[in-house]
Amino acid sequence: MNYEQTLARLCALSGPSGFEEEAARAAAELLRPLVDEVYTTRLGSVAGVRRCGRKDAPRLLLDAHLDEVGFIITSHEEGFLRFAPLGGVDPRILPDREITILADPPITGVVACLPPHVQEDGDTDKSLPIKELCIDVGLSQEEAERRIPVGTPATYRGGCAPLGEELLCGKALDDRAGFAVLLDVLERLQGKELDVDLYVLGSTQEETHSTGAITAAYEIAPQICVAVDVTHGDSPDASKYETFKLGGGPVIGVGPNCVRSLSNMFKTIAWKMDMPVQIEVMAGSSGTNAWPIQISREGVATAVVSIPQRYMHTPAEVVHKKDLENTARLLAAYVEEGCGPDREEGEPC
Repeated sequence: MNYEQTLARLCALSGPSGFEEEAARAAAELLRPLVDEVYTTRLGSVAGVRRCGRKDAPRLLLDAHLDEVGFIITSHEEGFLRFAPLGGVDPRILPDREITILADPPITGVVACLPPHVQEDGDTDKSLPIKELCIDVGLSQEEAERRIPVGTPATYRGGCAPLGEELLCGKALDDRAGFAVLLDVLERLQGKELDVDLYVLGSTQEETHSTGAITAAYEIAPQICVAVDVTHGDSPDASKYETFKLGGGPVIGVGPNCVRSLSNMFKTIAWKMDMPVQIEVMAGSSGTNAWPIQISREGVATAVVSIPQRYMHTPAEVVHKKDLENTARLLAAYVEEGCGPDREEGEPC
């Protein structure tokens, strides 16, 4: 897997929660050569199925969401656009930020801000709430209303590019980095005999309510699901007890949202592979799709495997290429060894 190329393609596409069509089309194209079937759910999630050919085989679901945090236009004011967030957006980073308005055709805008020269004393230390911000698109009121109707979605402008030799930086790495990992898993499993029907899901609307994963999981009815998402990476201003080292390996979730036997199996497989891993204690909700999927139908055995990421929900998210590769290696080994043809009849994966 060439992560640099794959993520440059995926992250350049717009897909805020509820408006993921562009990213979903690309995800389907990338899945198609690697699976037996690709289909789109009613809520826009993309699923790829690799069947093992065994009757009544267990269904294993690997999930990574395709949506990104974004915005939706709520009103017009003298040609400027008022907006609301789609997902968890930090208002501190918005002033002066370039935005892509998903009109037809797309329009570039910038979040308006006062230069420091005309601010009052103390204003530079304050963060304006989103309801007080607006986007400048360089249009008159009439043109703005005509070209950008209320309800038009928007995203950060940008894509994904290398940062130094080992890192990648860009928007929507939460969680298209996870989806790229799942593509890598499928590549690594090509030609390998499996004992499960493997479903790979690029789910929608995770940043708002996980509805894409909830509905897809109900339809697939998996016995097991592994949610692959990002978690908070280390940085100088972050607590070392609440973040995880970039380059330190995949992060295995431990807690009530993670079946203990699955967490232990991932740790054992990593130990056998001499792979560094990190442990994240999740005392309640994991904050991933695993939380609602766990109670789909009569219940699903869930696990969470995360990628350390800096600057989450910004247009400059950062991940380490080695963490992506090791996460894919760990998941592929689990699918092949933990759920492989040597598993005893009736033994759970």
